[in-house]
Amino acid sequence: MVDLRDLTLRQLRALAATTRRGSVTAAARDLSVTPPAVTAQLKNLEALAGAPLFDRTLNGFTPTEVGEALLETAADIEHQIARLGEQIDALKAGTRGQVTFAVVSSGKYLAPSIVARFQRAHPDVRVKLVIGNRSEVVRGLEENRFDLALMGRPPNHLPASSVVLADHPHVLIARRDHRLVGDHDILAEDLLGERFLAREQGSGTRTLMERFLEQVGGGREFQVVEMGTNETIKQAVMAGLGLAIISVHTCFSELAEGKLATLKVRGLPLVRQWRLLNREDRRLGASAALMKTFVMEHRRDLFPRYQGH
Repeated sequence: MVDLRDLTLRQLRALAATTRRGSVTAAARDLSVTPPAVTAQLKNLEALAGAPLFDRTLNGFTPTEVGEALLETAADIEHQIARLGEQIDALKAGTRGQVTFAVVSSGKYLAPSIVARFQRAHPDVRVKLVIGNRSEVVRGLEENRFDLALMGRPPNHLPASSVVLADHPHVLIARRDHRLVGDHDILAEDLLGERFLAREQGSGTRTLMERFLEQVGGGREFQVVEMGTNETIKQAVMAGLGLAIISVHTCFSELAEGKLATLKVRGLPLVRQWRLLNREDRRLGASAALMKTFVMEHRRDLFPRYQGH
C-alpha cells in the first residue's frame, strides 16, 4: 500500500501549477520559487506515489491517472483551506456563516437582488458572489469551490442536486430601427446576411446561439463576431453592429424602454430554465442550505417574467 504520510502541500501545489501552466518554469513563477525547487517537489511526490505523474507531450504536461487523483485531492485541500480562512474571518467579524454563490454571466443582472433579498432576511450570513461563464462555473463545481450555483443546464458528469426556479427565455435582439423589426414572417434567408454578436466559446448562450443558427440555416454559414461581455453585446446591437441571441434577463430594461427590439423568428424565444445547483456528493453547510431554501421559497418574486415586446 502506498504510504503518503510524508505528502506535503508544496508538492501538491507544484503538481497543480505545472499542470495548469504547462511548464516547470511557468509553475515556478506562479509559486515564487525556482524551477529546480519545483522539479524537486515533483520528483519527491513521484517517489511517494511510486508512479509517474505526467505524460510529457508537445502540448506540455498531461497528468496520468495517478496525477489526476493527486490533482483532485489538491483541489479539495485548497478549497478546504480557503473555506477555513473564510470561517476564521467570519468568526472574527462576528458573523455566523458564509456561502459561496456562483452565477453564470447571463444571471449577473439577477444575482445582486437575490443576494440582497437573502441578506436582508439573514444578515448574519455572508454571501460571496462569483460571476463566470458556464465553463468557469462548472470548473468551480468540479473543484468544490462553490456551495450553490445559478445556471441553466446541469453538467452531466457531476452528481448535482438541481432545482428549477424559473423560465429563462433567450431572444433575438436588434437595434430598434432594424429593417426586420415588426416583420412577422422572418425567414432564414433574411438572416443570412446579418452579423451575429456572441460571447466567447464556453458560454452557454454562445452554445445556444450556434445550435439555433445551425437549425435555422440548415448548416449554412452565418457571420459571427465574438465579444467579451453581454453588456458589450447590448451596446453593439444598439449601435447597429449586428444581431444577438441573448438572455431576456440581461436586456430586460432595454427592451422595456424601447432601446432594443426583438425579432420574431420561428422557434424563438428559446426557453430554458434557471436552476439552482449544489454538489450532491458534498455536504451542504447550514448557511448554504438556508440560502437554497430561501431562493426556492421566493423564486416567483426573484425572477422577472418576460411578456414579449
